[in-house]
Amino acid sequence: MFRTVLTRAATVAILAAVSIPVATSAATYSNGSNTSTFDVTMTVVANCIVAATPLDFGQAQGVLATKVSVNSSINVTCSNTTPYNVGLNAGSGAGSSGTNRFLSGTGGNAATVRFNLFQAAGSTPWGDTQGTNTLGGTGTGSAQALTVYGEVPAQATPAPDTYKSTITATVYF
Repeated sequence: MFRTVLTRAATVAILAAVSIPVATSAATYSNGSNTSTFDVTMTVVANCIVAATPLDFGQAQGVLATKVSVNSSINVTCSNTTPYNVGLNAGSGAGSSGTNRFLSGTGGNAATVRFNLFQAAGSTPWGDTQGTNTLGGTGTGSAQALTVYGEVPAQATPAPDTYKSTITATVYF
């Protein structure tokens, strides 16, 4: 029977041969050096994002004998120093055109409810004609909240129904 006995030195040598090599530091050279530069660039372009929240005149309007006023908001985020203006189209209600807006009944109900959208409470109608009835500002790189002032003026009350219009908010920049 043959028995192998390893010495401590032989064991260390075997372990060193199968170990994972350790990274060494970079060598030091003394023959001179040269340099080069490179640019790191990024182009930021003018851009804007618009997001609107719904405007709801409520669920309990029985008779439209007095005006109903509510607010909602539009958030505009534009690149810093980018001028913009926000327009609101006439909407999808039957008969809507320019800043004359109507909510339409559903199904076979052809009745409408007149409503207005303003840039400030009861003042300038908010439309979609740049330079005339849009609301302008300058981007900061952060969201800017714009208030939409909605009003249903007193008018003849149509049949009970859910009346609706879809408005498109557009940011021009």
